Amino acid sequence: MTNTLIAAAATLAMAATAITPVAAQPAGAKNVVLVHGGFVDGSGWQGVYNILKKDGYNVTIVQNPTTSLADDVAVTKLAIAQQDGPVVLVGHSYGGVVVSDAGMDEKVKAVVYIAAFAPDKGESVSSLIANPPAGAPVPPILPPVDGFLFLDKTKFAESFAADVDETTASFMADSQVPWGVEALAGAVTEPAWKSKPSYYLVASDDRMIPPPAQRMMAERAGSIVTETAGSHAVYVSKPEAVAAVIEQAASAK
Repeated sequence: MTNTLIAAAATLAMAATAITPVAAQPAGAKNVVLVHGGFVDGSGWQGVYNILKKDGYNVTIVQNPTTSLADDVAVTKLAIAQQDGPVVLVGHSYGGVVVSDAGMDEKVKAVVYIAAFAPDKGESVSSLIANPPAGAPVPPILPPVDGFLFLDKTKFAESFAADVDETTASFMADSQVPWGVEALAGAVTEPAWKSKPSYYLVASDDRMIPPPAQRMMAERAGSIVTETAGSHAVYVSKPEAVAAVIEQAASAK
């Protein structure tokens, strides 16, 4: 009887092991590197991060110093180097300039732009914003102090995060990261979108980078475009829409 019970228990244990659920592994690239833009840090990616992690992706968030394009590209390349396979490289806002340059790394499978600058060779943020279209909203950027820029806190929510809850938008305004003037002037040497697949999420209510400018850059890059109603902080307010574009890029063959 004892031997029978032991055998039955062993059989049940083996069966339980056999049906233990295993986390599904994403098809295609499993590594995602997220790059933030100016005035903010990487914490804004948390909602997107949570979705991607739940869906089985390995996610790394770059903390750019935003002091110069060269420094930010170097930090991003460190993050890419840590990955164990193909990478989907994602940039928001000024982060689009960073990923355009860093995306030339051989590990990068695709580049994703989230309401971002997608510069061509020799272009920078400074050159891209030099001649805004008539009637376009003017970002409330204050005069530089010691080589760094800030947004007017009292106008931050309206311009940067109009669809973000009031508490979060207020925190973002009060926790701004100084954005180096040198970073704005950093020009891309060879944009990754010329040789890598690219995806672009246009935020149609953006008051920092005009939506027509986003559409122009996306079309020029030959990007697969998705458009959603959202502010410049669409990566904070609509993480599901952002994550869906990233997963589209990751799963593409």
